[in-house]
Amino acid sequence: MRMRRALAVAAFGAALVLGGCSAPKPVATEAETAAAKQQRVQALIDSGSSAYRNADYTVAAKRFAAAAVVNPDDPAAFYGLGMALSKLGRDDEARVAYARSRELSRGEIDNESMPREVRYRRTLHP
Repeated sequence: MRMRRALAVAAFGAALVLGGCSAPKPVATEAETAAAKQQRVQALIDSGSSAYRNADYTVAAKRFAAAAVVNPDDPAAFYGLGMALSKLGRDDEARVAYARSRELSRGEIDNESMPREVRYRRTLHP
């Protein structure tokens, strides 16, 4: 009986030790990493948009700013940031965000799909 118990304890200990020695996880490819990054950016933009619709402009600004940090080449993140900052009365910072959005979207999208505010400012500042 003692022998069985000792074997059971040894087997349990070995299972714990060997359980931590699993095979190495495969390294994510560049395409998978880019897709995960884009999903994170989109989730942050969606969260910011939701906060903006709920008139929680501080949270919206934080979410859009986080999206801009994750992907500094996303014009939607900067446009949303500009909208939220404008509602917070931070107009100078909002203008900078709108300008960055306009700069990033130049030549990439047509005028019809461009946000109205960006399209308006784009015509004023060639």
